[in-house]
Amino acid sequence: MSTHHTISEIHASQDNMPSVFIKYFLASSFILAFFLVSDLMAQDDHHHHHHGSLHHWEIPSKDPDRIILTFHGDPATQRAVTWRTDHTIDKSIAQIAEATVNSKFTENSVTVDAVTEPFDLGLYKGNTSLIVHYHSVIFKGLKPDKLYAYRVGDGEYWSEWIQFRTAKSYYAPTKFVYFGDAQNDVLAHWSRVIRMAYQTAPDASFVIHAGDLINHAHRDYEWAEWYKAGGFIHSQWTAIPAVGNHEFMSVAEGEPRELSLQWRPQFTLPVEKKLDEKLHETVYTVDYQDIRMVVLNSNDQLEAQTAYIEKQLKSSTAKWNIIVCHHSVFSPAKGRDFEFARKNWKPLLDKYNVDLVLNGHDHTYARGHVPVRTTDQDSADEVRTVYVTSVSGPKQYQLDRDQLKGYEKDGYQPVKSGEQTQFYQVITVEDNQLTYVAYTALGDEYDRAIITKDFISGKKHLSE
Repeated sequence: MSTHHTISEIHASQDNMPSVFIKYFLASSFILAFFLVSDLMAQDDHHHHHHGSLHHWEIPSKDPDRIILTFHGDPATQRAVTWRTDHTIDKSIAQIAEATVNSKFTENSVTVDAVTEPFDLGLYKGNTSLIVHYHSVIFKGLKPDKLYAYRVGDGEYWSEWIQFRTAKSYYAPTKFVYFGDAQNDVLAHWSRVIRMAYQTAPDASFVIHAGDLINHAHRDYEWAEWYKAGGFIHSQWTAIPAVGNHEFMSVAEGEPRELSLQWRPQFTLPVEKKLDEKLHETVYTVDYQDIRMVVLNSNDQLEAQTAYIEKQLKSSTAKWNIIVCHHSVFSPAKGRDFEFARKNWKPLLDKYNVDLVLNGHDHTYARGHVPVRTTDQDSADEVRTVYVTSVSGPKQYQLDRDQLKGYEKDGYQPVKSGEQTQFYQVITVEDNQLTYVAYTALGDEYDRAIITKDFISGKKHLSE
């Protein structure tokens, strides 16, 4: 500004000054101003942008990106949404309305203020030094079993309108998708799996990610891949993410491993306040239409979670109970062994007649169950808990069938296994049946099991 003022003064008095001097002074002023502006831009680029090495889909902007739905509170009346922008968006909002057959629903939309959290990607030196803002809203007071449309933004820069349906307030048919580890080359090789799953079950109410969503916990490039691979699906299918071992790593050499720096800012998840803060938003329970899903952190504080498991199962009035954790209770891969879970968690799963356990970690496929041992021929196919380990990403391990067979001493009976295959699973609960189907990345059915349950006696029979 001062340079511009000086130039104006020179123009006003140029008739009294030698023209050569005037031209020299003008040129010098412009050059000086250019370098000052360039230096300021370079400083801003260094502190906030430094985008040269980033893909365009990694770079934050004023437009909302990485939009994801999660459960927070009663799924029939509440839903959380989280998104990201660059550091210039300090105040964000979300709008929501019951969807209609035309665009007039916008006239009845309700605006909710977002919580904004600045986040420094440079806390992990493997990232570009960049300040981003995460924004989150918990929609409350929604009506059960209604299709809602929502959008997020700041009033000027908006996402598209996105639809989701709230849960019914009572027992009703439910369909959901479950993925084992995505982990490696997520954009290149996991994208086709989540997209094929969406083609298979577009009406799924939610999706379970059983840990190791990415490979390097704090590396933002990999989170960018994960969000790009799923695209709009993340903003429509409500996510239930569990932490895997790859969601933990050191921020710097010599420091202890810690939860992904992005985990809590990017996922708005239930907080179990009675648990240690380190377990917050990694251990939680979701009750959805008479299904109770207990999500565990199988990396840390396992004893504390043993008590939590018993509390959640003992208090459950749900017709179906499902456990989700990353590490396989019955590991199908060579060299893997989650002995703690078999000794401490399995007795509780037996005691409270848990229906299904969903795991990842072992980069192979295995389905088995704990049968009810009896001499009664009518109970020959009676089961307690079905255990599944699966993998959705390209990283594959060798199956150890002898190890699986060895678990028979723990009351486990292996049924179906596979390796060198990327999978996704669609699970449907309707009336007194839970139907589990595993599909390959090609969309072909690979495995099927049906649990039929007597809700009065708790007895379950398995058919395939």
